[in-house]
Amino acid sequence: MNVRQSRNLGGAGKKNGELISIAEQKGFEIFLTVDQGIDYEQNLAAHRLGTIVIRSKSSRLADLVNYIPQILNAISTVKPGQLIRIPSR
Repeated sequence: MNVRQSRNLGGAGKKNGELISIAEQKGFEIFLTVDQGIDYEQNLAAHRLGTIVIRSKSSRLADLVNYIPQILNAISTVKPGQLIRIPSR
């Protein structure tokens, strides 16, 4: 599994649409975010990536680590163009 933060792909300061395009160009299959409004801002069904949205109070690792089991489950089931939401804990 190849995991990268957006800033490590040249995505620092970029908007979601640009980040999704960069991720697709680099061959990624899943876009993981805490942006609750991404599906209102982007046509996710038109992309080759599956999108997973985590409802966390922040994007800090300390806040996200508790979601690892749900994230792994979502990774194993998400399809291209699909959105899966992981609810807050």
